[in-house]
Amino acid sequence: MDLFEYQAKELFAEYGVPVPQGKVASTAAEARAIAEEFAAAGKSRVVVKAQVKTGGRGKAGGVKVADDAEDAQAKAEQILGMDIKGHTVHRVLIEEASEIEEEYYFSFLLDRANRTFLSICSAEGGVEIEEVAETNPDAVAQISIDALQGAPADVAAKIVESGKLPAAAAEGAAEVVTKLWDAFVGKDATLAEVNPLILTKDGRVVALDGKVTLDENAGFRQDLDSLAASEEGDPLEVAAKAKGLNYVKLEGQVGIIGNGAGLVMSTLDVVAYAGEKHGGVAPANFLDIGGGASAEVMANGLEIILGDADVKSVFVNVFGGITACDAVANGIVQALEMLEERGDDVSKPLVVRLDGNNAELGREILSKRAHPAVRQVDTMDGAAAQAAELAAK
Repeated sequence: MDLFEYQAKELFAEYGVPVPQGKVASTAAEARAIAEEFAAAGKSRVVVKAQVKTGGRGKAGGVKVADDAEDAQAKAEQILGMDIKGHTVHRVLIEEASEIEEEYYFSFLLDRANRTFLSICSAEGGVEIEEVAETNPDAVAQISIDALQGAPADVAAKIVESGKLPAAAAEGAAEVVTKLWDAFVGKDATLAEVNPLILTKDGRVVALDGKVTLDENAGFRQDLDSLAASEEGDPLEVAAKAKGLNYVKLEGQVGIIGNGAGLVMSTLDVVAYAGEKHGGVAPANFLDIGGGASAEVMANGLEIILGDADVKSVFVNVFGGITACDAVANGIVQALEMLEERGDDVSKPLVVRLDGNNAELGREILSKRAHPAVRQVDTMDGAAAQAAELAAK
């Protein structure tokens, strides 16, 4: 489980790692109110930072310095709703501006290849460490960590020295390294990264940014639910996750439902190919209902896809194996009835291709229901072509 920056910093602070003061806002008005709190405390300059689980926020314009509360509101308005590498910004971190003297890099990670833990330290921070390693490999120190020994003061000092951090930052950085190791182990993390780790003009070493990945296999002894509860993302993805669906929102117009990741991926390709003849119509999502999915799962998936305003048609592509086609057909019927009872629009065309286990029975169920939105097509290519054509219309 990857954490947002603000969550990573809350974890760091829990273990005594110095971090700037900051609060999260979901609206520009909230951003202004937080900035006003900082101004009242004598800290008028703040940084508005997009909260997304990807790098490159600064280059994308997702990190901006604001001189006052009004400016913070304006910067938040610019950042909220941005798309950064496919991630929509739903929250911003409003953080006190730091007076930076120098920037460094540090991380702990699980080195799976060598079956150990690894620390990476460099005096060149603030940029991607892969970039530093490629252009100046001597500036990146990689030191294995004994799981039983950890990173006490002497080990931390050796790491900092190997990373060629200056004397002015050595003591503070070593303290951060030791505390970060405690957080890394205490929270069952597979990655704890600080980039940049900064030396302030008044001589403090502070974690200005944070990236943490937690091992979900340790969920039984960690409170991962509270972290997942604050998950932000596309509303449809959040709703699908709540229903236990393997769903990813895309930018097309043809909703996709299939059973098995391989079949769904193939369906995406076939629809994209068919869509080239109809003005570039493309798949609107990835949705795998699984090999043993029930009629209820089918109904939940159809409910999510029909609720997507971008979807103009739906392609249900099922090869009956563990999931019998009659169960899928019943799921489609149940979903349509449920949506109609709720008053939702179910006029979007559904192109259904059933093959395999109980396919004939499934087709019979759909034919008997005779819903005006449902069209049955025997072949995958034919169904994709019809779904793309209907979406284009």
